[in-house]
Amino acid sequence: MPRYTEPPPGSRRVQQPHGYSIWVIGDERAVLRDAYHIFLRMPWPASLALIAAGFVAVNLVFATIYYAIGGVDGVRSGSFFDALVFSVQTLGTIGYGVMVPKSPAANTVMIVEAITSIIVTALATGLVFTKFARATARIAFSEVATVSMHEGQLTLTFRCGNRRSNTIVDASLRVVLGLTTTTVEGTPFYRLHDLKLVRDRQGAMRRGWQVMHVIDETSPLFGLDAEGLAKREAELEISLVGLDDVTMQAVHALHSYSDKQILFGKRFGDTLTALPTGDIVLDLREFNTLVDEGAPHERGSVAV
Repeated sequence: MPRYTEPPPGSRRVQQPHGYSIWVIGDERAVLRDAYHIFLRMPWPASLALIAAGFVAVNLVFATIYYAIGGVDGVRSGSFFDALVFSVQTLGTIGYGVMVPKSPAANTVMIVEAITSIIVTALATGLVFTKFARATARIAFSEVATVSMHEGQLTLTFRCGNRRSNTIVDASLRVVLGLTTTTVEGTPFYRLHDLKLVRDRQGAMRRGWQVMHVIDETSPLFGLDAEGLAKREAELEISLVGLDDVTMQAVHALHSYSDKQILFGKRFGDTLTALPTGDIVLDLREFNTLVDEGAPHERGSVAV
């Protein structure tokens, strides 16, 4: 297998969440076949800009044809702008009646553009509706994960929370730890380990979830400190899946922590305060607050 000191020519860059990139060689590209998924992944401004650009491009093509063949009554001689305006009116089914095709060639182009208008409008409407109606989750994850003592056991902890007022029904969470290792044959190998969580499911996720993994003799994290995690290029991959109780559609969220984002000797600050009335105050401003492992608890934490 060749070794590289720099990205090879023809490789494709895939940006990773922790600052480094993966350069892919030999990946078969299928942009047209993947256009639907590419569109859905785009942010809204880029999606709307793409639709607008497509509309302009189609009109420019037909305007060029009208400008070349002529035959449109009401269009000033030699005016490409008038040809473009007529194309926009035809494609948009506006039809003010000032400009009309009068030659057989212009009428033929108009028929083709009318058919194109139906197809373009249907595609744009379908794409926008699908993107708008697609259910998405707004899940917040703590900026870091911590390793500290809890209930007398060394425990890996991070927080996640629902940022919407809806409920995620039957929310399930999986955490996978990636560690570099060496096989008995001496080959470097990146091994994935499923971490056993104190609780990996919530029947109704409304607000917070403090996710915990006990680091005992059966844990792949057992015996590793911050230096050991860095040496083995540790990375946590988190996936959360559930059902949105409003749209009744499945939603998901992904997050990851690098070895630099796993802090030892720290724990999360308290977020819950019980009022004399029996109500509870949830202070989300403390969601990412860290305190020393031995600091006393003053209130409470988000439910485990």
